[in-house]
Amino acid sequence: MDSIAKNGPRTLRPGGHMRSFFDNPLSMLIESPNHGDIVRWRFGPLRVFVANSPEMIHDVLVSNASSYLKSVTTKEVMKPLLGAGLFVNDGDSWKKQRKLVAPAFHHKRIATYADLMVRYAEELASQWRDGEVIDLEQYMAEYTIHVVSKALFDAEVSGEESELRGTVEAVLHAVDKRLMTLFPIPMWMPTPEIRKYKAAIARLDAMIYRIIEDRRNGKTGQNIDDKGDALSMLMLSQDEDGSRMDDKQVRDEVMTMFGAGHETTSRALTWTWYLLSQNPDVEQRFHDELQSVLGGRTPTLEDLSQLTYTEQILKESMRMYPPAWTTTRQASQETTLGGEPIKKNQVVIINIWGVHHNPTYFPDPWTFNPERFTPEREKALPKSAYIPFGNGPRVCIGNAFAMMEAKLALAVLGQRFRLTLKPGHPVEPEDMFTLRPKYGMLMHVAVRQPELA
Repeated sequence: MDSIAKNGPRTLRPGGHMRSFFDNPLSMLIESPNHGDIVRWRFGPLRVFVANSPEMIHDVLVSNASSYLKSVTTKEVMKPLLGAGLFVNDGDSWKKQRKLVAPAFHHKRIATYADLMVRYAEELASQWRDGEVIDLEQYMAEYTIHVVSKALFDAEVSGEESELRGTVEAVLHAVDKRLMTLFPIPMWMPTPEIRKYKAAIARLDAMIYRIIEDRRNGKTGQNIDDKGDALSMLMLSQDEDGSRMDDKQVRDEVMTMFGAGHETTSRALTWTWYLLSQNPDVEQRFHDELQSVLGGRTPTLEDLSQLTYTEQILKESMRMYPPAWTTTRQASQETTLGGEPIKKNQVVIINIWGVHHNPTYFPDPWTFNPERFTPEREKALPKSAYIPFGNGPRVCIGNAFAMMEAKLALAVLGQRFRLTLKPGHPVEPEDMFTLRPKYGMLMHVAVRQPELA
């Protein structure tokens, strides 16, 4: 296949494709593969490339990953929030931090979090009443905030969920606006938007530094090395030279984990419940599996391997509504992509949304079909055709944690409730930093009868 870059859709606007993309990026990304595996877009004076096919995406993220870094725009926008955390770090510093953070996400460490994930899901279930209408998005955010706070930092946030959610939303709203700007306003300018952004970050900082200080000072009543959470691992991790992270480094990784661990999983769960409500045959098979495997009892870590259809549901949901719907890379040196010369500092957009909805790899892509992710069919997919967690050396370090958290939540809540979309409620994906339902997700709660459970 000829992969030499083609120009994007014709445009006579002074800013090129920039305005069309910022107005409706999801539509642009769906259309982009029609113009080729690699497409040139013009953003004002800049030329960017869009990688549309699994082969091109795999080249950037995996095969030739060493030739690319995180884009300068991403770093500038995210640095006030994430500092030098893994999401924005690069080069030798990133490699060092990745090695220090990795033990916190070892499979044995993650397995110890299963019980608390179930406990928080059960606490959430106790709040729902038969016949009520809830904004499911808010409840999923509450659940993931509880889990990430306790599992990663051994911190309870009871009573603080609303404030935390509001703060996170304020931060992400500001991030989204800045990412959707070719030249973000410098952080030193005292605009109302930047002041709000800084104030929201300061609130999150106060919470996280308080947790770190309490741990350093022993106010929790336990030694650092026996807490069993990710924060302990971060504070105890040693580099080869014996050095440890200072409080700023710990803060940056904590902020990265908190944001990623809360936001993406809550979005994935929200979209999954919506898709189940719109596909009764899939929903029935989901309930049948829960009954067959669990028989009404509380799920455990050991049950996860048997909840195969539940996992397929999650994977298909993240195909249709990937929380991370695109990402970017910037060439650190001259290289090539599918035969196209890529100059140093040129930006490549990774079209996750487009490849996940490309009928070449996913026939009838707008149909919710968990059967796409049977082991045999998933194995047959081209490399990097399905990348909800990214791919290559920078694949999401918390992907196993997120999948366990989501599967256990579905198992606990799915046994007890059936959720249906409120009639007339509009559902439209909003292309923020993560893909969210623009108008929330109003769902009608129905308690499942024991004889049907």
